[in-house]
Amino acid sequence: MWEYIVIAAVIVVIAVALTAFLVPRRRARRVEPPAQADRRDAASRSGTAVESPAPDSGVEQRPADQRPADHAGTEPPVTELPAPEEPAVERPEPAAGRLVRLRSRLARSQTGLGKGLLALLSRERLDEDTWEEIEDTLLAADLGVAPAGELVERLRTRARVEGIADAEAARRVLREELIALVDPTLDRTLRTDRHVEDARPAVVMVVGVNGTGKTTTVGKLARVLVAEDRDVLLGAADTFRAAAADQLTTWGDRVGVPTVRGPEGSDPGSVAFDAVKAGIESEVDTVVIDTAGRLQTKVGLMDELGKVKRVVEKHGPVDEVLLVLDATTGQNGMMQARVFAEVVDVTGIVLTKLDGTAKGGIVVAVQRELGVPVKLVGLGEGADDLAPFDPEAFVDGILG
Repeated sequence: MWEYIVIAAVIVVIAVALTAFLVPRRRARRVEPPAQADRRDAASRSGTAVESPAPDSGVEQRPADQRPADHAGTEPPVTELPAPEEPAVERPEPAAGRLVRLRSRLARSQTGLGKGLLALLSRERLDEDTWEEIEDTLLAADLGVAPAGELVERLRTRARVEGIADAEAARRVLREELIALVDPTLDRTLRTDRHVEDARPAVVMVVGVNGTGKTTTVGKLARVLVAEDRDVLLGAADTFRAAAADQLTTWGDRVGVPTVRGPEGSDPGSVAFDAVKAGIESEVDTVVIDTAGRLQTKVGLMDELGKVKRVVEKHGPVDEVLLVLDATTGQNGMMQARVFAEVVDVTGIVLTKLDGTAKGGIVVAVQRELGVPVKLVGLGEGADDLAPFDPEAFVDGILG
């Protein structure tokens, strides 16, 4: 029996030995993610070495073509955009001689008056009927009853004393008498010089009814002053008309002039006060204040305009109060002029739209009514069509 046990043990040992000899060992290897394996296979085909991520480094590995550059030479180029251009500031043309340059426009609009008077005075016989026609022509030109009567009497006197033999003599006599009627002796200087003694700018208030071109006149006046090399500041005290402040700011921006404005509907006196204060601090030469267009029949509004002037005068006296009148309104403009003069002591008249259907006699009539001169006239829609008033150039324009 022992023999069988020994034989079985030998068989088991031999079987174990044969198994160990015939079956090879398996090598342990790390399993790579599919993406890493694909990269390695592609690299092996192209002959390019690919780094493997360090095991357990905790740092995200990037492909070589996505890694940040190691030196400045590989930084992407920086493109510098040009700075936006600032709007060009206009340089207005000099005010001197503007009325002479624009005389042809005035002549076109006043040919009826000038030619009519010259034709009547050039008649061989100046009888009563002729003198009545001359007076009617002057009245139709809005000269006013009293000035028209005076001019006719002076013409009749000269005709008797000197004689009017021809058209040239008629033109010479009429020109001299019209210039005298317009009155070249009136002081038409604009008081816009800075006050040196108390370091205060000149203050100009511009008043008038809506629709007369008041805000536009303020903008054009700024251009006249800039052309004279003055530092100007605008005050947008017309706070009741939505577009007034925007319109004035646009005029100022075109010539590099700042505008002080307030919220729509704010107190106009406060805006005017702040404008003068800013002008003092900025040491400008002139502050021009645009006011609301007041209907002369609204007593409360007219009183408020007087209040604006009183508030501004806390800084010092107002140097100019310019009343803007639409020359085409004729005698209706005279009623406006009277009321404004009672409220704010008008120092000068600005006649706009004198190149349209206006009648030149309004110049004489308004001066007679207020006792103040016409200082500026508007003869067109252009930015530089506001000109200092020159009696001789005006009369020459009327006569053609």
